[in-house]
Amino acid sequence: MKFTISENVFQKFPEAMVGIVVAKNVNNSGENREIMQLLRTEEDRIKKELNIDDLAQNPLIQNWRKTYRQLGEDKDKASHEALIRRVLKGNEIRHINKLVDIYNYVSLKHKTPLGGENIDKIDGDIHLKLSNGDERFILLGSQEPSHPDTGEVIYCDDKKVLCRKWNWRESDETKLTEETKSAFLVIDALPPFTEASMKTAAHELSELVKKHCGATANTFILNSKTHR
Repeated sequence: MKFTISENVFQKFPEAMVGIVVAKNVNNSGENREIMQLLRTEEDRIKKELNIDDLAQNPLIQNWRKTYRQLGEDKDKASHEALIRRVLKGNEIRHINKLVDIYNYVSLKHKTPLGGENIDKIDGDIHLKLSNGDERFILLGSQEPSHPDTGEVIYCDDKKVLCRKWNWRESDETKLTEETKSAFLVIDALPPFTEASMKTAAHELSELVKKHCGATANTFILNSKTHR
């Protein structure tokens, strides 16, 4: 399996960065108290540091809103903003499984989008690209196929969409479950998120997956200069 980023993504968003953690031999079963405590601690910090009324002015929220507007999406929100808003409305981030709990924690802490796919459900290679509009997508929790809009930023494999609108909606077909043994975890970032911040977030994600899921993990960071 390879991961590619289309040139037209970098042409449109030249400063985009993607951090990848490939985890193998994963034990994703059960609920881990330490992970959930990390989430609760981060939720408390978010409530102290941020206010829902001026959240849109935060640079790490504003950057993705601007990007979504460039893609013609005014209403939808990047995944990390959705998480933060849930917390600021007084809701806890619920347990899904250990991998998802971990990447939700890292997303809240570093205020940038994260996601993940089950490698064993991937057909061929993984691509980050602008959609043609005819790719097949099945929304998380659904069984009905749909299609992305033409020009949408999508993660896809050789047969289907893995995530729509960059990091907005995951596919039901490649979702992480307790049975997942191999995972492709993704950190998406745009300025003012820095390369140093990406390295820190990717390292933390990798170490948490190794510690709490007993996995082996390899980390990669790609941008317009390194992805050649």
